[in-house]
Amino acid sequence: MSLALSAAEIAAITGASHGDIFAVLGPHRFHDGSDRVALRVLRPDADRVTVIGPDGAVRLELARIDPAGLFDGTLTLEQATGYRLRLHRGDAVWEIDDPYRFPPLLGEMDQHLLGEGRHWRAYEKLGAHLDVIDGVSGVRFAVWAPNARRVSVVGDFNGWDGRIHPMRLRLGAGIWELFVPGVAEGAHYKYELLDAAGHLLPLKADPYAQAAEFRPATASIVTRIDRHEWRDGQWLSARAARNARNAPLSIYEVHPGSWRRPDGGSYLNWRDLAALLVPYVRDMGFTHIEVMPVHEHPFDGSWGYQALGLFAPTARFGTPADFQAFVDACHQADIGLIIDWVPGHFPTDAHGLYRFDGSHLYEHADPRQGYHPDWNTAIYNFGRNEVTNFLTANALFWLRHYHVDGLRVDAVASMLYLDYSRKEGEWVPNRHGGRENLEAIDFMRAMNALVYGTDEGQGGGAITIAEESTAWPGVSQPAHAGGLGFGYKWNMGWMHDTLKYMQRDPIHRRHHHHDLTFGLLYAFSENFILPLSHDEVVHGKGSLLARMPGDDWQRFANLRAYFSFMWTHPGKKLLFMGGEFAQAREWNHDSQLDWHLLDDPFGGHWHRGVRDLVRDLNRIYRDIPALHERDCEAEGFRWIKGGAADESLLAYSRHGMAGDAVAVTVLNFTPVPRERYRVGLPRPGRWQEVLNSDAAAYGGSGIGNGGSVMAQSLPWDGQPCSAEITVPPLAALVFVPG
Repeated sequence: MSLALSAAEIAAITGASHGDIFAVLGPHRFHDGSDRVALRVLRPDADRVTVIGPDGAVRLELARIDPAGLFDGTLTLEQATGYRLRLHRGDAVWEIDDPYRFPPLLGEMDQHLLGEGRHWRAYEKLGAHLDVIDGVSGVRFAVWAPNARRVSVVGDFNGWDGRIHPMRLRLGAGIWELFVPGVAEGAHYKYELLDAAGHLLPLKADPYAQAAEFRPATASIVTRIDRHEWRDGQWLSARAARNARNAPLSIYEVHPGSWRRPDGGSYLNWRDLAALLVPYVRDMGFTHIEVMPVHEHPFDGSWGYQALGLFAPTARFGTPADFQAFVDACHQADIGLIIDWVPGHFPTDAHGLYRFDGSHLYEHADPRQGYHPDWNTAIYNFGRNEVTNFLTANALFWLRHYHVDGLRVDAVASMLYLDYSRKEGEWVPNRHGGRENLEAIDFMRAMNALVYGTDEGQGGGAITIAEESTAWPGVSQPAHAGGLGFGYKWNMGWMHDTLKYMQRDPIHRRHHHHDLTFGLLYAFSENFILPLSHDEVVHGKGSLLARMPGDDWQRFANLRAYFSFMWTHPGKKLLFMGGEFAQAREWNHDSQLDWHLLDDPFGGHWHRGVRDLVRDLNRIYRDIPALHERDCEAEGFRWIKGGAADESLLAYSRHGMAGDAVAVTVLNFTPVPRERYRVGLPRPGRWQEVLNSDAAAYGGSGIGNGGSVMAQSLPWDGQPCSAEITVPPLAALVFVPG
């Protein structure tokens, strides 16, 4: 026949090394002007292959031209229309549609946008997607691997045999694609690649997979994520206001694998967490939950921060539908859901992104740019359009398809600085000779602009939060104004200084008063969140309670005072789980929190007291506008006593948008009560004591002011009025007019 194959071509086809498989497999018209069609099929798993029509009638039995399972034959154009294949192996018979009779899948505009790095729904084209083409059901597979010689999709539908389903390369885009008829939802798959030199690589999971196997298995799973019937329309319509700078944001940070473990070992499913965690958070008064990374990751000990399946909720806690149900339950309980997101680095596990097609595709080739010494991970190449498209589309994916309300971006400083955690000579300067990672900066600005400026956020109002530990200017300023474009930034300096202060014996605190007050010099330079996160209760640091000095009474009193300081200080709030009831030991991701402490016959009242205080702090933070409306504005804070270092005492007022919205906080960081202590107040009359962290109900001594004080028109502390009050030991008082 005029379309005969050479021995070399046959060897390339059967050896799964042919780089243009659609040129040889499937139907091909003869070049002689006739209606003859050459049909070739490679099925190593079949002894015989017959061509059948839609009615099942046999049209032709193909000849086996190679023992490895290569078949061919000649049909008329009419016979080749709508054909199917019947495969025989021994007594087994099954029918399939030929994957190599379908046209190209990726449109020209898709290729163009992916090449430019501006395809914000790249996840709809790349990855695995159930589809119907020419009336045939199956799955579209597409993967970016421009430097591979050959890519095949392998899975439980083809015996994991890379010879059966080699893919088509779309030149220019570097994307390999294939529609595989008959593959159904739930199928497990990976990609088998030959690198540019023809070497077989380890099987790779799909970078765009939307579901994955439970570790230690690593296959990707064909899934649908469009079935959930969302009932959070009311939440989404109000979300922008709930996430705004003038709103009360009090965030409960959660590691879903260790919040609770019912039998001491297994994980709770997302639906279980919806039933248990959501009501608990609502009762405690937190406005948002932040979950540590939910993306698929190979190693439990990374807590999700070394993720490989950025589009797949980890199978540890259920299916994508389970996670959607959890988010929906949060919203129906008026709780926002923030996820940790890690675009700065990824692990080098063989099935992941590292050297994906045999080249440094997602990461920099130069280890001075592409290797992270702190975490032994690879660093994304932010200068490559397809890589930043992958990350940006992923950010938008979680907002659109999972309705998450915010992304807390991990380790921003590691992306900003080329010399981050590197010695001289271990990093490559930018084109201007500086240490700033210009490509990463461009990526973050563009990503944030899209989150805040498009409808990809499923109703708008979603936020981004930077964990950024340096003094980089304008992290939470708009990108168009020269900032990085984040909505909020973690105030790592406040956390560091104040925790250092609280760990000191009260007798020495007078010499370190600035650790409490210094943060107010820059408190309004960014839209800050005050974080007491998981990082403060791991790696030998101990729990928050364990870091407080003194005997048991003093440790609990110190912690209550510290939480009161945090909740009345300018800035939004974040507290890691367990802190709200003063967990005594360091957090362990392999076991649940020590809930039994709340029922301990000896110290349970102290733990319950801290829990109840946090609940009340959340309540007054929400209910008193002066405590949240101007969290990020200098007009919302005034010192009353900022320099009382010898007494280790602070007093300040918080102010809301309305002129009469005011609250005053007085804090005593010594174990010595202050009686008839005069404090300046902004106005005369009665001031209600709406919070006393030393109340007996919280496990304190019960010293206080009987519920209120009267302010006289006696100027004091720079205020027009003042009152004599009793300040309990190691405690905070909050007053409001009335």
